Formats: sequence, C-alpha cells, structure tokens
Amino acid sequence: MPTGQAKGPRDEEARGGLEPGAGARLGELVGVVDALLADEGGCDWNRTQTHRSLVTYLVEETYELVEAIEDGTSDDLREELGDVLYQVVLHSALAARASSGAFDLADVVHDVTEKTVRRHPHVFGAEHADGLDDIVRLWSAAKADEKSRRTSVYDGVPVGQPALARAQKLDSRRTTAGASRPHLHAPTAVSAGQGGTGASPEASELAWGRDLLARVDEATDRGIDAERALRAAVREREMLLRREETGASTSARSPNGPVGQVPPQPE
Repeated sequence: MPTGQAKGPRDEEARGGLEPGAGARLGELVGVVDALLADEGGCDWNRTQTHRSLVTYLVEETYELVEAIEDGTSDDLREELGDVLYQVVLHSALAARASSGAFDLADVVHDVTEKTVRRHPHVFGAEHADGLDDIVRLWSAAKADEKSRRTSVYDGVPVGQPALARAQKLDSRRTTAGASRPHLHAPTAVSAGQGGTGASPEASELAWGRDLLARVDEATDRGIDAERALRAAVREREMLLRREETGASTSARSPNGPVGQVPPQPE
C-alpha cells in the first residue's frame, strides 16, 4: 500500500557527515554476510542454506517483527527490523552465489525502488491526488498494470499466508472485482455441535471451517482485521495463563498453602 517517508535527525547527521548513513551501514552488513558465505574461513551452516531451508527463519523473524510492532518497545522494533533485513541480505547473497548468478542485493534494491516510484505517480510523476482515495486508486492502477499478465484477480495471494488473513485478502480481491461471495453450505449438525457422529473427520473439519469463515466474513464487513483480532485475543489468554501460573506457583511456595494442600515435610 502507499507509504510515506519522513526525514529525522539521524538523516540530517548522516548528510552532514557526523555518522555513516544507511548505505554505509548496509554495506557493512553485506560484508558480514559475504564473510559468512566465504569458501575459506566462512560459516559452514550459512553456506549450506538455501532459499527454501531459510523459509522457516524468515517466517519466524517476520512474526517477531509483527509482535514488536503490536506489543513491543522501540528497541524491540529496531532489533526485529534488523533481523528481517538480515534475511533479505542473506537471500540476496545466496542468489548471487548461485551458479546462475540470478540476482544480487543491488538488483533487489533497484527493483523495489523502481516499483515504489511507479506506484506513487502523484509524488514522482505528473499525476495529482486529492486525498487518500485518489492515492489508493492510483496505486491500485499502477499495480494492476504491473500484474497485467495474471489470469485471475485472485492470483498472487500467497497460499502460505495465515488462513484468516488470506480469507480477508481474497475477499478484498472479490470486492475489487465486483463479485459476490460464494454461497457456503448451511451449518451442519456436526459444525453446530449437535452430534453428527456418522460424519467423517474430514467433513466435520470442513463444516467447522465454513462456520469460522462465515465469522471471518462478518469481521470483514465490520472492518475488523480477523488475524490481528485473534492475535490480540491469544495474547490476552496467554497473559491470563501466565498470571494464573504465577499465582499457582506463589500459592505452592506459601507456608500455609492453599486449602487442602499438605505442607512439605522436613527431610
């Protein structure tokens, strides 16, 4: 989506020569990754990695960044952004070392810079935008032009995306296309918790999933981010569980202990 960029004191210092700018710092990180991947004196573990083997770490780092954004401090956010950046640099270095030499970090930076400029014609081109609606319209038009080779409006929605978020992304694409929601089968006895012992586990699971998808559609209509809402509810439950755990530990250590508990006997 459209983004803006603000310059702060650190940018002024970098331009004034008081400290290295982001480009120089990024160069240092590139040098570190190159050293890790070096055939002589490098890290055996890093050299054996592939784009596929690193997927787990990329996903973990991304979720840690989300956690820092939603529930962390400024220091947490800074650290997790660095971890995600490290993944980008490492993947780019692995691609550069491949026999095909497919691309390197400079290509990645070049491509995303060009794409960002393309998608903001009201900033870098001759277009004019009156308000956020116009900005989104221009951004969407530029993106649609880039993806003109796609055969479906639903292409490009990652299969590996969390199910709640993916459901809402697909529904957003549906809205853009002007299509209606597919009719889901009515809730079955199994999904409604009314027995249904004769149903297969697969049918039971699908029925339950349809009910959940209906709730996700309800969240979408109310402007609720279902994935974020569930994360918040899970965090709340974890807090309560930890609070209960701490309380139980405190009671267990109490000389009197809870009612009915036998005090520890001296050895």
